[in-house]
Amino acid sequence: MHKATKQEMQQEALGRALAGQSLSNWPTILAGFTAKGIPEDDILPRENVFTYHAWRALGRQVRRGEHGVKVCTFVAVASPDSKEDVDGVATNDVDGTNKRNGGYRRPWTATVFHVSQTDPVKA
Repeated sequence: MHKATKQEMQQEALGRALAGQSLSNWPTILAGFTAKGIPEDDILPRENVFTYHAWRALGRQVRRGEHGVKVCTFVAVASPDSKEDVDGVATNDVDGTNKRNGGYRRPWTATVFHVSQTDPVKA
């Protein structure tokens, strides 16, 4: 297994953000950004709210000193005896195991930022 490059990590973060179907973090995201003075109509998760690495993949940089909103998500993890990567879209059983390839999903805390907290990266 190789260590992912920054660009690979950013693309992976963006892919996860765009593929997510859960709405469970929306109330947290809305409350967090409205508390920062961002109008609720301007908060569109998966459109203008992403993680640091997802913003980097989109060619934007989160400004120094900006504070995002913490959300909880679940990430796919391959089982120790599996040589395959977990694709993250397989249906999981009640116990959290991924029967298709032996992996599982575990909770992960991420911080998301609104587009108004970012600037375009100069090429």
